[in-house]
Amino acid sequence: MNVELRHLRALAALAESDTFTTAAAVLGTTQPTLSRTITQLEEIAGVRLVERTTREMSLTPAGRQFSATARELLASLDTALNELGRTEAPLRLGWAWAGFGRHTVPLLQEWKRAHAGAVELSRPPDPVAALRRGAIDAALVRRTPPLPGPLPDLATATLFTERLVAAIAVKDSRAAKTSITLSELAEDSVAVCATAPTVTDHLWDHTGHTPRTVSVANTDEWLTRISVGDAVGVTAEATTYNHQAPDVAYRPIEDSPLVEVTLAWRATDPHPQAHAFAQFARDYFARLLDTSAPPFSLNHGENAEESKAP
Repeated sequence: MNVELRHLRALAALAESDTFTTAAAVLGTTQPTLSRTITQLEEIAGVRLVERTTREMSLTPAGRQFSATARELLASLDTALNELGRTEAPLRLGWAWAGFGRHTVPLLQEWKRAHAGAVELSRPPDPVAALRRGAIDAALVRRTPPLPGPLPDLATATLFTERLVAAIAVKDSRAAKTSITLSELAEDSVAVCATAPTVTDHLWDHTGHTPRTVSVANTDEWLTRISVGDAVGVTAEATTYNHQAPDVAYRPIEDSPLVEVTLAWRATDPHPQAHAFAQFARDYFARLLDTSAPPFSLNHGENAEESKAP
């Protein structure tokens, strides 16, 4: 058996997703089918590409290297087909951490059924920077009060708002509580992502005490720091769906402000499907207004308005 495009697309989707389930949804297939495709690729290559456990999935060093090659080959193929006018390039959607939470898979599946449009997922450290340099076509951005100004040169559509939660070690005495306040976290070191952070130390302005922050490079380091008790974390509720760890407990924050979750895309020369996807996502969450359970607290009115840079 030779390596086929389906093998390359399967590995590329896994490299850009959190789980086999998410990758399968992006590809429009099932998790067992995707797993068999990866196994076939490993048999052809003669090397393990994906480490699988009951709790998580990760690429091996060989898998990471080959997935980068696969993405380059697929990008070259898509470019060639575009030049022939045969296909429209997939909408490249990026986010730093949580995506749409538990709604990621159903939303993308519904988009695929309704529009037959391909979406490529990625998790760049700074989605807005990746969007501006053309590495992705749309970015999911989370911002907490005090909100900065508009994103220059980008069109935006606010999709929903959600609460913040605290992430603490399960051995921490506060893990026995049903909720926590920001003041209770102010004496701790708070792990904050080095790029595109949802939370900054301004979150504690009203408490009169600013905690010490510890910069982390990614989700894995964030969870590890919290697990061993070196720091606590504050994050959007959607993170609790995407990033579970046996030694980390998530608890609601009583005095949490609302996190604004916004889709952004280039105002000039956007992807042909960018605006349609934004409208689709906004309509999707609008339908959940009366029926959604946490992590989403949907909010409309002025938040539903689309804005563009002047």
